[in-house]
Amino acid sequence: MKILVLNAGSSSQKSCVYELNDVLPEIPLQPLWEAQIDWTHQQGIAELKVETATGIQLEEELASDSREAAISRMLETLWKGKTQIINDLNEIDIVGHRVVHGGQDYQQSTLISPEVKKAIARLAVFAPVHNPVNLEGIEAIENILPNVPQIAVFDTAFHAQLPPAAFVYPGPYEWLENKIRRYGFHGISHQYCARRAAQILNRDSADLRLITCHLGNGCSLAAIRGGVSVDTTMGFTPLEGLMMGSRSGSIDPGIIIHLLKQSDLTSEKLDDILNRNSGLKGISGVSGDIRQIVEAITQGNERAQLALDIYIHRLRSGIGAMLASLGGLDALIFTAGVGENSTVVRAAACEAFGFIGLKLDGEKNQQLSVDEDIAAVDSAVRVLVIHTQEDWEIARECWDIYRR
Repeated sequence: MKILVLNAGSSSQKSCVYELNDVLPEIPLQPLWEAQIDWTHQQGIAELKVETATGIQLEEELASDSREAAISRMLETLWKGKTQIINDLNEIDIVGHRVVHGGQDYQQSTLISPEVKKAIARLAVFAPVHNPVNLEGIEAIENILPNVPQIAVFDTAFHAQLPPAAFVYPGPYEWLENKIRRYGFHGISHQYCARRAAQILNRDSADLRLITCHLGNGCSLAAIRGGVSVDTTMGFTPLEGLMMGSRSGSIDPGIIIHLLKQSDLTSEKLDDILNRNSGLKGISGVSGDIRQIVEAITQGNERAQLALDIYIHRLRSGIGAMLASLGGLDALIFTAGVGENSTVVRAAACEAFGFIGLKLDGEKNQQLSVDEDIAAVDSAVRVLVIHTQEDWEIARECWDIYRR
């Protein structure tokens, strides 16, 4: 069976095709075809990049703001031209979509129906940047492949089993009745890393206590016991928790009250400050990219150093909180752009946990290899660097539903 995966962002669209048989392999397969559309560089221009498993590449610019038109052209490269891997779009058996917010009602991957589409649209109030574009992708596929089943794989679903003490905010109880609660995000990535960690360690996931550190432009931690998320740092929105590239993470809510009383700030301006002009970018004044922060530090930039110090402090604090929720730790996992590539962040984060017997192998940490254990031989806690593969996890969910 051939599975098409669509992973939509606010200004980008990533897609790939996997071919799976009756037996699901433990190790991720290489996609037959991968594509990305980017709308960020030029107004009204979609930049399309396609690559096949055989290394054939295509790059072109599309004069269109229409997501459906761009997706249609992207899918055309599946069965036409030099990147062709199928003879007809009807060879696609199922389509899987990453959907950011599933709310309380959708706690597992779900076959998309008109009711599910309405729920995704309704939940856009909680994820206004992502759910609408997820829905656009779903509707685009409906128009292009009207008879192919589609699956919504929710980013919040992995955290659906959080205990009430972890997901209820200590405000008025009416908040909870109005569905204001911690949902957690990056769930597809955390789920994949937990599964992959068990394979790398040759352990049963039911016996493992894991902390997964998804550190990219957005950052979150998850405490995972027996394959189940029992605590996480992101909450009602992806703004809560760790310091991020351009997001503040958790701050004293009294700051918001103070700013609203003392200035003419609107909710839109606050949203822009907290989501796009805070975090590493806001403190350093340089960038939200950790690589540029480290480079600025080597040039003596004190604000860049402060930004990194805050980032590490909050990362350590978050790991400590997850450790308390688990009551022990078998493996600490680093994933996503920063987690997979920043030796500085990994070393600094691990340095604080020698008191639980965690020891990093400095040489292994410098090698920048993925899906590897970089802990010292005598470390009481394993330290894994895992290349997160959300698209593969979405394909797995589709395969599972298709085979039922």
